Formats: sequence, structure tokens, C-alpha cells
Amino acid sequence: MSAATPAAVQPIIVTPDLDRLQRFYTDLLGAEETSRVPEEGPTFFVGLRVGNGELGIVTDNSVDTGSPTRILLSIMVKDVDGLLERVAPLGGKVLGPPNDMPWGQRVAHIQDPDGNAVNLTQPI
Repeated sequence: MSAATPAAVQPIIVTPDLDRLQRFYTDLLGAEETSRVPEEGPTFFVGLRVGNGELGIVTDNSVDTGSPTRILLSIMVKDVDGLLERVAPLGGKVLGPPNDMPWGQRVAHIQDPDGNAVNLTQPI
């Protein structure tokens, strides 16, 4: 691998409420904490493993939530329909019913508690 070839891409969400977003992704998707910076004291960054992917959450009290985003998290899950009933109680929002797409995926559009766009997908 050359120095210009990336080893991995990690999406990182900036939020004013790190604990709330970590709870959402942990409780909805079974995300597991892999790192915390700093290890003691007020947390700035949490790394999560979601399946075989990585997601980071960074705290910034000055960031606005709910504004339109240009990034969409697409997360492959085992049961889109089964997860939808858990989204709202965890602070997220379901934007509509799941749909079977012609490319062979069942897709549901949701928002996390900060309003970030998330697609839950599963193979049909």
C-alpha cells in the first residue's frame, strides 16, 4: 500500500451531546465503544465499532443540529423493519416506511437525534 492509499475511512459526527448520540447508536445498532479521548475527564471523542465499520463522535457545544446535511450514513442491518420501532424512543425520527429498491435493498430513511440523515438498509 502506498502512502497515498487510504487504509480506511471513518465518518465522524460532531454533536453538542456526545452521550445522547452514543446511546442512540449503541442501543439501536449495538455499536461498541473502541476508544475514548481523553480516557479520564470530560470526553472529546468516542470511537464506535458498528459491525465491521467504525464511527466517531466528537463533542462541540457550539455546533447547530437539525440543519440540512450533505452526508448520509448508510448502515447495513439484518432487519430494517424490526429496528424502526426503536428509532423514536431513542430520540431519532423515522421519515417514512421502508421501501424495496430495484437494486435489491430494503431501505428506511431516518434521522438520528441530531437530525443527521441515516439510511438503514438490508439485502432483499
